[in-house]
Amino acid sequence: MDNTIRGTIEMTAAMAILGTIGWFVVLSGQPIMDVVFWHCAFGAVTLLIICAALGLLRGRLSLRIVAIAALGGAAIVINWLLLFSAFSRASISIATAVYNTQPFMLVGFGALFFSERLTMIKLTWLGIAFAGMLLIVQAAPDAGPAAGDHGADYFTGIAMALAAAFFWAVAAIVTKKLKGTPPHLIALIQVCVGVLMLAPFANLTHLPADARSWVMLATLGIVHTGLMYILMYGAIQKLPTHLQGSLSFIYPVAAILVDVVAFGHRLHPAQIVGAAAILVAAAGMNLGWSLWKSKVPA
Repeated sequence: MDNTIRGTIEMTAAMAILGTIGWFVVLSGQPIMDVVFWHCAFGAVTLLIICAALGLLRGRLSLRIVAIAALGGAAIVINWLLLFSAFSRASISIATAVYNTQPFMLVGFGALFFSERLTMIKLTWLGIAFAGMLLIVQAAPDAGPAAGDHGADYFTGIAMALAAAFFWAVAAIVTKKLKGTPPHLIALIQVCVGVLMLAPFANLTHLPADARSWVMLATLGIVHTGLMYILMYGAIQKLPTHLQGSLSFIYPVAAILVDVVAFGHRLHPAQIVGAAAILVAAAGMNLGWSLWKSKVPA
């Protein structure tokens, strides 16, 4: 099989798996702190086995690598806590759409800390995403007599998804310092940091009593961390950047479909337009689309 075809299949599968993460978080029925702890714990065991099998544990770690990866891991764990909390407040669809403002966070960091130039095209895509955000925010669901409380929860969910995107961007910037370090090893360090961070706060004295909760928690760690990383990084090695960027948008589309099919959540027209604006703007930013033709010099 051609490498590009194999990479496309792997990336599609990875993004489809990632799109179901909200479903497993909600159906686990566990407090978010516990969900993220077990997500990290099962993920750590899975990635440890993978790294050992690939021979990545021999002579590759230094104090510098561990320290930088741990810093990124702290940001990733906070990102998971915020995003998973946003699912039950703003819905999986809206939280995922808002979370996909990550590229704009990275652009902002690049301008602030690395003196990267903000072009008119980037600012235009940022403006479109911001307009989409305004449409989503103004379309807070009407909950009758309790609309005030429900609306406040909705806005909190949006704020959490935005903050999750911010911490994802922080982790991405930090991880750039680890060029040449196997990504599976970075991920292992990150989830181990998550276990250490959350162990004091997770409810380990009252563990889930039903098998379904354990299946959901184990799946989050084994499939959404271990298997997803294998597929995604395998695809990254085979695919050109533009194709990676295109296929990454399977994730939010899959998440929205899961929300509709599994939970019957329907977006308001303004929310659909807002979510579409954010995703199109993020795609335009990632793939270098232009909204106008460049002038050809005479």
